[in-house]
Amino acid sequence: MRTLKFMWKDSESVGGNCPALYEVEDGFVVQGKVLQPGEIAQLRDLGEDEVAVFVPANVLNRLASR
Repeated sequence: MRTLKFMWKDSESVGGNCPALYEVEDGFVVQGKVLQPGEIAQLRDLGEDEVAVFVPANVLNRLASR
């Protein structure tokens, strides 16, 4: 089991239930809104044990300045 370290959340969020980014030893975990079925249908090779989420650009763009 990975230990998640909270990094930051969506700068537009003012409450809970927000997109966020977490760091783990070997990568990152994103928290976001589940995609709609039509959006999921456009993904390539989504595994049975995988999900796709939407994360606002401002959450991930901060990685570039890290």
